[in-house]
Amino acid sequence: MTKLLEQAVETVRRLPAADQDTIAEAMLGLARVGAAEDIDPEHLEDVLAGLAEIERGELASTEEIEAAFRSFER
Repeated sequence: MTKLLEQAVETVRRLPAADQDTIAEAMLGLARVGAAEDIDPEHLEDVLAGLAEIERGELASTEEIEAAFRSFER
């Protein structure tokens, strides 16, 4: 384990248990980045359609992304 990771773990150890779990879930998710996961057959058509949109350059604008994030604010 690197010194930086050891420092991060020590810092997280001092947090409340719920916060520790949140950070642990994030770390595990980051560790899986790039790992292939099976796609539920029910979602395959939508995933392929989304990838085709990306290939065509059909991406959300900055304004659309900001609006989406604002919709989650309380």
